[in-house]
Amino acid sequence: MIQLLTVVTRRQIASGATELVCRRPDATAIEPGRFMHLRVGPLLRRPISIANVEGDLITFLFKEIGQGTKELARLRAGDQIDALGPLGNGFPVKHVASDAKIVLVGGGIGVPPLYYTMRQLVERGISCEAILGFDTAESVFYEDEFRELGPTTVTTVDGTAGIQGFVTAALDSSRFDTLFACGPEPMLRSIQQIPIEHKFLSIENRMGCGIGACFACVCPTPDGHYVKTCSDGPVFRAEEVIL
Repeated sequence: MIQLLTVVTRRQIASGATELVCRRPDATAIEPGRFMHLRVGPLLRRPISIANVEGDLITFLFKEIGQGTKELARLRAGDQIDALGPLGNGFPVKHVASDAKIVLVGGGIGVPPLYYTMRQLVERGISCEAILGFDTAESVFYEDEFRELGPTTVTTVDGTAGIQGFVTAALDSSRFDTLFACGPEPMLRSIQQIPIEHKFLSIENRMGCGIGACFACVCPTPDGHYVKTCSDGPVFRAEEVIL
């Protein structure tokens, strides 16, 4: 579904990272882990994870990497965005057992969809923890927001904030039976090897159409087939994909 989102607020939340809160025409529920395909001007659409939903307000958090995200970061209150979605399949929070021991692991720009996911779990009365990985202290964002929901650990590659190292350095797999993760491919590959019974990975792939028509975002599977990140995912069970 194509809709026009209206920018309500925009703020910088870390070095090169922006929070964009928009108003959407409807207030229907959105499954955490899904994304919107946003168009700015004549540029191709950019897949942006949904970081939060409250009523008719939707929040996006993104890094200013290419021309498209830089254009998004320059939007002001009142500007409109042509948005396709919400798209994809998200994290199965409605099917998690109430006594599950859950950890959410995010790396860099993989952090945003985990905030809304953690919020949904907490609202169901399920306690969970978060581990957020960044390059340096200047790139850390939403740490306080996550801490309001539950125990949160921050790691940085250079050690300028939290624990030095990657997210896996802070993860004690013996304490959890369910893991939700989103982040760069090397991080997700490492998580695939961690001995936790239920692991769900949100894959970050380059996309073309966002609706499964162009086959630009395919990912191989152990049985020799392919899945489309945009329409079959972006969330998969860890054992369903080869990274």
